[in-house]
Amino acid sequence: MTGTRPRESAVDRIRERVEEKAARRAAAAKASAGASNGAATRHQDPDRPPPGSPSPSELPGLHAEKPTEIPWAGWKQILKRAWAENKADNMPIIAGGVAFFGFLSIFPALIALISIYGLVASPETVARQVEDLSAQLPDDAASLIEEQLTAIVANSGSALSISLVVSILAALWSASGGVGNVITAVNIAYDEVEARGFVKLKLTSLALTLGAIVFVLITFGLLAVVPSIIEALGLGVVGTILAQVARWVLLLAVFSGALAVLYRIAPDRDAPRLAWVSLGSLVVTVVWAAVSVAFALYVNNFGSYDKTYGTIAGVIVLMLWLYLTCYLVLLGAEINSEAEHQTAHDTTTGEPQPMGNRDANMADTLPENPEPKKGDSDPTRK
Repeated sequence: MTGTRPRESAVDRIRERVEEKAARRAAAAKASAGASNGAATRHQDPDRPPPGSPSPSELPGLHAEKPTEIPWAGWKQILKRAWAENKADNMPIIAGGVAFFGFLSIFPALIALISIYGLVASPETVARQVEDLSAQLPDDAASLIEEQLTAIVANSGSALSISLVVSILAALWSASGGVGNVITAVNIAYDEVEARGFVKLKLTSLALTLGAIVFVLITFGLLAVVPSIIEALGLGVVGTILAQVARWVLLLAVFSGALAVLYRIAPDRDAPRLAWVSLGSLVVTVVWAAVSVAFALYVNNFGSYDKTYGTIAGVIVLMLWLYLTCYLVLLGAEINSEAEHQTAHDTTTGEPQPMGNRDANMADTLPENPEPKKGDSDPTRK
């Protein structure tokens, strides 16, 4: 039709945002170089909100230097915006996609784990400890993992060889694909577009995959090795109970720390300070632990997945648990991002920068609608 303008496609919009991010980073680098040479930008107040920003009464926590300084009124706004953005970003659907690809990555990750750990321990020992870990899952999911472990151990070896190195690298590469999808989802939660090159992005995925394997190894120690040590020490009833409580608290702390690392490294932006990812990680960890226990109790005692799905019941249960986990992890990213959005203080690492020069969308802007109405999302993020 004459005089009409074709609608811009999603690909075009993403390309424009990538180009804008590259230009913004180049301008920030130039401004930083100018500041080091005595430019006037170093005299700017990095904590001054831009003109037209909400007042502290409209945006409680506007000048907060850490999440704990945000008052409860500000946290109510954060949670409301996080929930609105969770729906606007289609996180329930995205979490399903991440869970699916995560499921495909589990067994390559197990192959890499057993191959690496098998260099210092027998594959049978590794498999037994993985079974102890999987015992915390619903019975159907645990049975599925144990069956796959049996097949993996039967084809594994403990000697370092070229073929073993190749198989480990192949397994890590395959497992990193699932991590890459997590990175994409966390970018969406932080309202960032991916502008890193293929090599840098893949190296980030591989690094996070190796970190996940280290996390699992630590978890093995806490769930499979420490109980034997506690029993051997003979601490008595009270001592044993305290040691068991400490073991589970430490496990949750390790999980929370792993989430904090994910939230800092995954998004393509200047990394947030540790304080701005720790609180959301802790909240998600507590909720995830409660949901996992409730889900396991439901599946083991009330669910009828065996009758409904037959031989693939284990697959369904494991994918449902992965979905719940992914959903909560991404909801935590939304909460963390909106917490950064609540303050004009620079939440990123390095020297404090004024808003607009921080290379992080959530740290560079303030919400136009601090408390969105029902069904609305924050317009500054779109």
